Amino acid sequence: MALETIELEDVAACVAAGRNPRPQGPYRVQVGNGDLTFDGYRIDDPVPTGRQLLDLVSARPAEEHLVFQLLRNGDLKELTLDETVDLRTAGVERFIVFKSAESYRIELDGQVKEWGACVISGRVLKQLAGAADKPDYGVWMEIRGAEDRPIDDNELVRLDGKGLERFFTGATTSTEGAEAPILPMRDRRYLEGRGLTFVEYREGAQTGVILRGYCLPDGKYQVAQADILILLPRGYPDAAPDMFYAQPWLTLALSSRYPRQADQPLIFNGQRWQRWSRHNSDWRPGTDGIWTMLKRVETALEIAA
Repeated sequence: MALETIELEDVAACVAAGRNPRPQGPYRVQVGNGDLTFDGYRIDDPVPTGRQLLDLVSARPAEEHLVFQLLRNGDLKELTLDETVDLRTAGVERFIVFKSAESYRIELDGQVKEWGACVISGRVLKQLAGAADKPDYGVWMEIRGAEDRPIDDNELVRLDGKGLERFFTGATTSTEGAEAPILPMRDRRYLEGRGLTFVEYREGAQTGVILRGYCLPDGKYQVAQADILILLPRGYPDAAPDMFYAQPWLTLALSSRYPRQADQPLIFNGQRWQRWSRHNSDWRPGTDGIWTMLKRVETALEIAA
C-alpha cells in the first residue's frame, strides 16, 4: 500500500499570505545566518525548542550557538535552548543562528534590538530596518560630538565596544539640500513626534535645520507663521547652537518694528534671514538637543519686545 505523502506547510509563505499555519506538521521553516542568507528546513514539531532549531542546521554544540526569531516587523527575539516557539502563531517567520555564546544590543532607527555576533554589516542593518529594497537609502552610525558616519553595505561594524551602538537609516539624497541626514536620530524623532515639518541643509561649511511654517504666538507678529532656521555648530549635539533666524522678517504687530536684537541679516540657502541674537551659554552635552533649542526659540518669540 502506498504511503500518503503529506505536503510541507511553509511557515514563511503562510505569514506572507496573512494566515496561520495548519495545526499539524510537517512544516518548512527558514533558518539563516548572520548574513541573513536563509535555507528551508523540515520540522515536524509545531512547538520546537531553541535546541531543536539548532539541531536542524547541525549547530553543535548547542551551548556555543544562539538562535533568534526574526519577526516580520524586523524585531529579533532570542530563544534560549529550552524555550519554545509556536510555529502556528501569526508572526513567526524565520530564524537566525549564530556561532556565539554572547549577544549584543544595538539601536536601529530608535528601536533596541539583540544581535548574535560582534560585527554587523551595513547591508544587514538595512535589511533589518526594512530598507534593503530602497537603493537611495543609506545607513549611518551615530557619533556623539561629531558627524554621523555612513556605513557601506559591505562594511563591518564591531559591536563589542563600550556602550550601545546606535544606527539609523534614511535617504542618501534630498531634493531640498543635505546629501545625508544632519540631525541625530533622536532629534528627528522629536520633531516628527511634534508634527513639525523640517528640512535639513548643508551649505558649504554650514549645516542647519529649517522648520517650515512654524506657528508664532497668537497676534504677536504681522504673520501667524514663519520659517525658523537653526544653524548647527560642528560637534553638535555636544556643542550648543547659538542664535536662530526667521523668514519672513518678523515685526511686532503693535508697533510694526523689529524686536530688539533682531534686525541683522544672514544669507543662507539663497535667502536673507532675520537674525535673532539670543546667545546660549547654558547647554548640557549628552542631555540637551533640538528640543532644548526649540524651547529657547519659543520663549524668545513669546517675550520679544
